[in-house]
Amino acid sequence: MRFVKGQGTGNDFVIVPDPDGELELTPELVRALCDRRFGVGADGVLRVVLTAAEPAAAQPRASRPTAEPAGALGSARWFMDYRNADGSSAEMCGNGLRVFGRYLVDAGYERSGLIPVATRAGVRLADVPSQGDVTVEMGPPTIGPLNAETVSIGGRTFPATSVSMGNPHAVCFADDLAETALNALDLTRPPQFAAEAFPGGANVEIVMGAPDAVRMRVYERGVGETLSCGTGACAVAVAAATRAGRGPGTVVPVDVPGGRVEVLWDSDQVRLRGPAVLVSEGLLRTDWLAAARARTQEPALAGGRT
Repeated sequence: MRFVKGQGTGNDFVIVPDPDGELELTPELVRALCDRRFGVGADGVLRVVLTAAEPAAAQPRASRPTAEPAGALGSARWFMDYRNADGSSAEMCGNGLRVFGRYLVDAGYERSGLIPVATRAGVRLADVPSQGDVTVEMGPPTIGPLNAETVSIGGRTFPATSVSMGNPHAVCFADDLAETALNALDLTRPPQFAAEAFPGGANVEIVMGAPDAVRMRVYERGVGETLSCGTGACAVAVAAATRAGRGPGTVVPVDVPGGRVEVLWDSDQVRLRGPAVLVSEGLLRTDWLAAARARTQEPALAGGRT
């Protein structure tokens, strides 16, 4: 079984080429692959499969912000089957989509340029140059009332704004938090919030800074704290712009622990630009694979799905 390791601002992935949909990617296998001590190590798995070979590509999630236009799925040859480190599937991953696009070009599956990719949140375009940063469509945002929710994390309680980027986010502005306190905030445990506000769980972002440039940390459901979250950066940018009385037409640089991405909020949707780096490639040993596939029970990470 071949794999490639990639990362976008420190959000890292095991990329598994499976064009014809022959691989059974079980939650146990995903958890084994993502284990940083006993496996390859990653925040998630990107399975690369042709849409024609993947039934899940035609099964939209209820959380999609808008319906797909007629024929949209047919325009996408490839389906990004994204799985969290706990083995659960997720609607969308912005950093993962950039890395996915970079892999398609690097592997010779697609030429550089605009590449439509099917995801569980809908079809998204990836603009992949021959080298350099990748820009991806993230779809239109859906933002709830500002500070209408409450999140407790690291022993502190923050007001939170609900934002959907095809997956749910709770954006917490920590206006009274110094940078040293933001860095010291304990994100080793899952955040607490009202289940009725986020029935499917939520990714939680703690944010400080002005809307022209914001800094964030993130706890991703199904993973834990990560160095970056693409959909989270988009949610933060949209919430920060709305909070400042701005709307579409805004560009917001977002600093994450793993680097910087740029969020462009256009009239119809949000776009995310940032690095997408392929790090290594190799083969999984057959004896390791056999042992991973034989596992039928393994504790999942707390938190749900990204």
